[in-house]
Amino acid sequence: MKHRVEKDPLGQVRVPAHAYYGVQTQRALENFPISGLTAPPELVTATVLIKKAAAETNRDLGRLDGTIADAIGTAADEVLAGGLRDQFVVDVYQAGAGTSHNMNTNEVLANRAAELLGGTRGEYSRVHPNDHVNMGQSTNDVFPTATRLALLAMLPDLLAAGRELAEGLEEKSREFSHVLKTGRTHLQDAVPMTLGQ
Repeated sequence: MKHRVEKDPLGQVRVPAHAYYGVQTQRALENFPISGLTAPPELVTATVLIKKAAAETNRDLGRLDGTIADAIGTAADEVLAGGLRDQFVVDVYQAGAGTSHNMNTNEVLANRAAELLGGTRGEYSRVHPNDHVNMGQSTNDVFPTATRLALLAMLPDLLAAGRELAEGLEEKSREFSHVLKTGRTHLQDAVPMTLGQ
């Protein structure tokens, strides 16, 4: 596999040449290989929506060059349409408050936006993950907001699963309503009850 070398204040890191993520994401992959599970698609979508909205807002406020903001928006639209999903690689059980997920998103959008502007992956002079994509944001705001947006998107499935669970428990309650057992409270035997209760 071919690699490119990226650097940050901690030093140099080899990143797969094909990757749209960068040095911070690569460090997270090496430092937090906890479960092998990545962020759910709903969380990626929510985080990308926040990044797109921030780029548009920063452009409208005159803080971010319009060309860069538009490139970030186009990169975000590509992800929202299903592209580059394999580039969101950090473990869902990362350390901290979502910093690795936030940086993974910043790097993917920055590298794709840079490509759209004629640049190359890993060269952040055109579009920088922190200075441009993460402008005016804190992980401590982005990650909780993205989590809430993702949960809202997942709510219909969660409610359906909850209804299915409740129906299953009611069925088991009826099935075992005739089985008498000793109730328990504070780790001690209590009054008789049925298993269905």
